[in-house]
Amino acid sequence: MPGIYMMKNINGHIIYVGKAKNLKNRVRSYFKSSHEGKTARLVSEIADFETIVTSTDKEAFLLEITMIQKHQPHYNIKLKQGTGYPYIKITNERDPKMAIVSTVRKDGAYYFGPYPNVYAAEETMHFLQKVYPLRRCNGYQGRPCLYYHMGQCLGACFQEVPEATYRKQIERIKSFLNGNVTAIKKHLTTQMNQAADKLEYERAAELRDQMHYIEVTVEKQKIISTDQTPRDIFNFYLDKGWLSVQIFFIRQARLLKREKRLFPIVSDAVEEMTTFIMQFYSQKNNVLPKEILVPESLPKDVLETVISVPIRTPQRGEKRALLDMAAKNARLVLEEKFRLLALDEQKTTGAMREITDALGIRPGHRIEAFDHSHIQGADLVSAMVVYEDGQPNKNLYRKYKLRTVDHADEAGSTREVIRRRYTRLLKEHAELPDLILMDGGPIQLEAAKDVLENELGLTVPVAAMVKNDKHKTSDLLAGVNDAPLHLDPKSQGFYLLQRIQDEVHRFAITFHRKTHAKNALSSRLDSIEGVGPKTRTKLLKKYGSLKKIAEASVEELHGLGISETVATTIHLTLSGVQSH
Repeated sequence: MPGIYMMKNINGHIIYVGKAKNLKNRVRSYFKSSHEGKTARLVSEIADFETIVTSTDKEAFLLEITMIQKHQPHYNIKLKQGTGYPYIKITNERDPKMAIVSTVRKDGAYYFGPYPNVYAAEETMHFLQKVYPLRRCNGYQGRPCLYYHMGQCLGACFQEVPEATYRKQIERIKSFLNGNVTAIKKHLTTQMNQAADKLEYERAAELRDQMHYIEVTVEKQKIISTDQTPRDIFNFYLDKGWLSVQIFFIRQARLLKREKRLFPIVSDAVEEMTTFIMQFYSQKNNVLPKEILVPESLPKDVLETVISVPIRTPQRGEKRALLDMAAKNARLVLEEKFRLLALDEQKTTGAMREITDALGIRPGHRIEAFDHSHIQGADLVSAMVVYEDGQPNKNLYRKYKLRTVDHADEAGSTREVIRRRYTRLLKEHAELPDLILMDGGPIQLEAAKDVLENELGLTVPVAAMVKNDKHKTSDLLAGVNDAPLHLDPKSQGFYLLQRIQDEVHRFAITFHRKTHAKNALSSRLDSIEGVGPKTRTKLLKKYGSLKKIAEASVEELHGLGISETVATTIHLTLSGVQSH
């Protein structure tokens, strides 16, 4: 029996909506066989199922689309509302006018498009307003408008234009937009010759420019069909769980627009593609073509019933060639996607493997890197960044205000931060990193190894990132006698090391600046007579900066529980400072 099924996660959120001719068999299939990729992730999240039985396949498809658009499930293909393409509209009113719109409504108007971009639509409309004008003004105003004098308005501004005149003009516009340019070229040539004979050279030049527009826009596009039928062509290619879709918009016998979409999918390609096409035409901004071409595998009868447009699979000729071209483009786009994914993997997991291989340690996934920061030995801080498979995981970054060192002591700073970090992980029985990197030379490297091995009994590999005299990443120190590894500076491993070193330094500097600013503020407050640690804490918590404390009134400060005498002292002291 047909119907839809909705998969839910542990929180009751709908994560996937599917349609099936036989609900029981489909639901069972998710748990009876092994899966990979996106489907495996989906199955691992399923905590509950809900099914809705329908009487027909059409009802099931319509319900599926409604539920997808309503709940926007994470694992379904989701389309943005509206294609975003512009259309030329001829309004449905007594004195019609042309406009460019992005939303198609059921208002009795004529819509032409979609156009590749707003510029193309505007150029076409401006051309038509000059050659086949309708109404450019806002309506009757008792006198001719400027556009009427320019020949771009039929004169609704001061006279009643017969409906038959509008109808005739609209038929000419429709004929032109459907690709029939012979009549308009003949008409323009006649007008241009007449203007030249009357020595109206500016008018003749304008008409020449209009002829040029036809040549470089409408005629420049290659005619790829022998008929004028507006049609859309869909084809797809599936590989490794990815669906690549190509859509060709054929208008005026020309390929007006090509669109490509890529999705990782969890169902089979035919089902996903069928749902995609139905969703595509359920959007607001879509003028239905006169015909839709799809590959043989798609259920044309169901699509035709739902969309109410003839759905066909051509077997030979130019339409078959277009369908095959869409399939070829879909395959090429997906192959390029996989090439880019492989490059990305080379930069991330591949780069991680290069570093572990160079160090002679087992392959791993996680690097933790440390850096220290201070100003002339004051406000000492350390920071840690985490990279997993070559990508930063900012949720795992950590900051440390150093407690046991009070001057620029590289070894002491390293010992404290390494001790604090890994003592905590041991207590929490948390996962240890596969590699620890110190942003410094042999002093930091030896200090880190000493704490890990001799104090904590850990055998986590440690290396030091070093820079050259131009303050650029140059190498890794590790192994016996902290020897340099001489990494290839053009390798992906070296580039990853560079990114980690830049990131941990940035994170440490940012943290240090905030700490230094806060400490400077505290010391300024401590210098005010009557302000002790408790008062300072109250002020910092409430206002956060000297400027804001200075702007506070004595009454506001007193309201924090500060005595009136001290509040007055604070206000006078800081107000004086701010005024300077």
